[in-house]
Amino acid sequence: MLEKILVPDIGDYSNVEIIGIAVNVGDTIKPEDELITLETDKATMEIPAPRAGKVAELLVKVGDKVSKGSAILMLELTDAAAKPQAAPVANPTTTNAMPQQVSSSVAERRDGLVERRVGAPDTRENPVERRVGPAERRQVNTANLPSQHNVYAGPGVRRFARQLGVDLNQVSGSGRKSRILEDDVQDYVRDALSNGPQTSGLNITPAQEIDFTKFGAITVQPMNRIQKISGAFLHRNWVTIPHVTQFDEANISELEAFRQGQKDVAEKQGVKLTPIVFIMKAVVAALKQFPKFNASLSANGEELILKQYFHIGVAVDTPNGLVVPVIRDADKKGLFELAADLGTVSKKAREGKLSGADMQGGCFTISSLGGIGGTAFTPIINAPEVAILGVSKAQQKLIFDANLSGENKFAAQLMLPLSLSYDHRVIDGADAARFTAFLVTLLADIRRLLL
Repeated sequence: MLEKILVPDIGDYSNVEIIGIAVNVGDTIKPEDELITLETDKATMEIPAPRAGKVAELLVKVGDKVSKGSAILMLELTDAAAKPQAAPVANPTTTNAMPQQVSSSVAERRDGLVERRVGAPDTRENPVERRVGPAERRQVNTANLPSQHNVYAGPGVRRFARQLGVDLNQVSGSGRKSRILEDDVQDYVRDALSNGPQTSGLNITPAQEIDFTKFGAITVQPMNRIQKISGAFLHRNWVTIPHVTQFDEANISELEAFRQGQKDVAEKQGVKLTPIVFIMKAVVAALKQFPKFNASLSANGEELILKQYFHIGVAVDTPNGLVVPVIRDADKKGLFELAADLGTVSKKAREGKLSGADMQGGCFTISSLGGIGGTAFTPIINAPEVAILGVSKAQQKLIFDANLSGENKFAAQLMLPLSLSYDHRVIDGADAARFTAFLVTLLADIRRLLL
């Protein structure tokens, strides 16, 4: 018995492009197996199989545009599958440039699909029985590999690979039917970085495997998904960007007095007025004064892309690791509005509910350890941004003030340590010093933000 499988309800979308086909004629599929992947300007959607059977004919190809009710394929049903079943609903996945950047509910749903694809019994020819190790990936003959357009990988994995600069032709997939998974890309990058002479040109000495049990009892704790993904990004950024860090201090005595005086007003607005909110406003003013800090270097390294918008990333510490949600259009918002936005994304980050859109498009990042301690640190630039501001714990210090009367010219002032890491290919030391000096001036007298 043949049945025509149609595109189910995909919401308000129509004429959506097919960017991936996960099955071939002759494949035996199970309910919920992925059939095709659609991509709009806002989301990607995996269309699952409504029932089990054997693919008799494909009615679409990559690049076709479909809507609800469009025919996908002809399915030869088994006896059990011939009974009517409820039509499936497409699983939307928010588009993401940094994969550690999908909501937890979507991530769990996608992870569940991957586990079923890899772990469940597979009736297709040549099922994958194990993950391919990094050493075996290095031995893949790339001469006969298809073009990157035809590589068997989902859109999220393709975006992840593009962000890391990985050619998927060089990656061997460990998923079903050799589908490339996110873990495969991570393993490839990790292997490339640890074998510099062969793959990256960095001449890095490979890490040694050490049996730590020889020295005492140990506990092995696997890194979570966010840690694995962010680790690859941080490693790439550190080894590919020439970092320099400029240190300075801002006298925030008057700012803190004003902030404390506005606490009751902020509470009535339902927001928490933290020092980060004031720093965000000062950073926006500094970015306008020094446009090179609000830029990105082109992929070929020959052009500087100057941005006319001001989206500020704020690093948030969560139980699962560090994430960087983005506050959009910070230049167009007042202090209370910024405080509300910051409170919202921070809560979503701690609950693991950030979407990909929440962490895209940042121009400049602020990373604050002020609530924990420390006097300074060297934050790693969040590429493709060219600078990041680290904020440490404010401390009371005796500061010389020539305006004081009498012999004692010293007064206790609340000083805020700032650490500005910048990409030396784009920014020179003099500009970095001017940027931090301008920032210090603004934070010392917040009335200047009105000028």
